[in-house]
Amino acid sequence: MSGVEVITFGCRLNTYESEVMRAEAEKAGLNNAVLVNTCAVTAEAVRQARQAIRRARRENPHARIIVTGCAAQTEKETFAEMAEVDAVLGNEEKLASVSYRSLPDFGVSAEEKLRVNDIMSVRATAPQMVKHIDGHVRAFIQVQNGCDHRCTFCIIPYGRGNSRSVPMGAVVDQARRLAESGYREIVLTGVDATSYGADLPGTPTLGLLAKTLLKQVPEILRLRLSSIDSIEADGHLLDLIAEEPRFMPHLHLSLQHGDDLILKRMKRRHSSADARAFCDGVRRLRPEISLGADMIAGFPTETEPMFENAMRLAEDCGIAHLHVFPYSPRPGTPAARMPQLDRALVKERAARLRAKGAELHAGHLEGMIGSSQTILVEMNGLAHTENFTLVDAAGLEPRSLVAVGITGHNGKHLTIERKQMAAA
Repeated sequence: MSGVEVITFGCRLNTYESEVMRAEAEKAGLNNAVLVNTCAVTAEAVRQARQAIRRARRENPHARIIVTGCAAQTEKETFAEMAEVDAVLGNEEKLASVSYRSLPDFGVSAEEKLRVNDIMSVRATAPQMVKHIDGHVRAFIQVQNGCDHRCTFCIIPYGRGNSRSVPMGAVVDQARRLAESGYREIVLTGVDATSYGADLPGTPTLGLLAKTLLKQVPEILRLRLSSIDSIEADGHLLDLIAEEPRFMPHLHLSLQHGDDLILKRMKRRHSSADARAFCDGVRRLRPEISLGADMIAGFPTETEPMFENAMRLAEDCGIAHLHVFPYSPRPGTPAARMPQLDRALVKERAARLRAKGAELHAGHLEGMIGSSQTILVEMNGLAHTENFTLVDAAGLEPRSLVAVGITGHNGKHLTIERKQMAAA
């Protein structure tokens, strides 16, 4: 092979950082290389990364394989000991061209492969400028990195470090660059995005940042947020939900569970009542809003009534896009030392929660039939409405915004009446 290939796992922040990695590696003159940007959120994510590394070596026997990302930060020895891996970079090192200029030679020891520093020592997040996000019609902007919270199930702070924010001016500059490059929609992303600004002068909030972006970059047609912690939502953010048509009516919430005792054992900062109040409140502000959420099934000590509380919360909050994670113990986290449930029970509960999610999603699709929507067409024949519902858009021009009428659904995607379409 020639050039630099990037394999990305995990979140939107990783997707954004993969473009930075590609640019920095090319700037360093790296060639014939595969960069694997890993995720550590579950043991399965780590397994998939190892599998991808072995496949990359089979397909590119003479390429240099460099592994980085959250799993490389938290389990560096795991990857350094793989014969297929030539170098392991930490989450901070992966974003600097100097890291790709100082790689070890082929055939070195596991210790020599490592370029992973203490992520907790990192105190700032430098702005990273990219002109495009490969393969995506929506552009992502990193506004924050790291997390100051220590949820008992989560390994991510040990992969990302403590919370640090990108200065507002740099975010505005990046948004302007991406809008001028032709992106119609921008997504603000971070590890704990709603903690944005706590470490900056004047302590601006995520909502204020979003307001400022829409004011100073009028070319932004659609603005979204990645996953947020509802307990940290600020007044500016609620103003946008209520009043700003360019702020898209969709939020993805880090709910995690619906039982108050489990939430305490997770060390979450909200109660089930807080979650219900937030969801009810944003629906009053923007009736067409759709809500997504992450939830964990089979957390240690979870009883059947506790699990049923989680099912009930998903229904009460009307979660249209439910992402279910079977609990996965991560070594080094407090939850991994708690009494564990049988793995078969964890999988069974995850399947039941996913079934509830499918039922809620079908109800959401039914509710959209007969409505008029503006969709952004993706590269794969699908599109997203403003409230982030998937649409079958086969035959439509990628990157275009199109006004459509919703006529039905197939259980997963909305269907549209072609004769009602007009360029938006």
